[in-house]
Amino acid sequence: MATLRTQRTKLFYLLSKLGRWSPFHRRARDLQNIFNYLPIHPDFASSGQPTESQFHLIKAQGFTTVINLAPHHAENALADEAGLLAKLGLNYHHIPVDFKHPTETDFAQFTQAMQTKPGKVWLHCAANMRASAFVFRYRREQLGEPLEICLQDLHRIWEPYGVWAEFIRPALALKN
Repeated sequence: MATLRTQRTKLFYLLSKLGRWSPFHRRARDLQNIFNYLPIHPDFASSGQPTESQFHLIKAQGFTTVINLAPHHAENALADEAGLLAKLGLNYHHIPVDFKHPTETDFAQFTQAMQTKPGKVWLHCAANMRASAFVFRYRREQLGEPLEICLQDLHRIWEPYGVWAEFIRPALALKN
């Protein structure tokens, strides 16, 4: 069953899609304004889909690599994210993860991108649900970080259920 945090993320995701066309839409002034922004380490953060102006802010904050886990057809996807990031001089990795069917191949591609990344990394998807689950597994399986800390960060965004509960299960089973 979805928790209140998960329902909140879903609601604000829908509102963020509508808000992009509102004259009252908040403009990027700091990273906190990016939907579901989650700082992980000084050189690693995740979020929902940033806007074009927010990518300028991300670059200004010293991030050099962007990894996108959302499919091209995500409702809030930018028309040409790869082109925008190339113009900004940011490295870009696109790993389109099907929300209904995340795979071990997806996670292996993400792990490879993280291990070959230059500099600070910004990871995103549509609502930071895919991304936060990938971050959770990566931190547990690759970085060996404590379960309690990783779960606390994951639950700031949502509590995975269904296929996503299965996806994170290997990381839950690891000993600290």
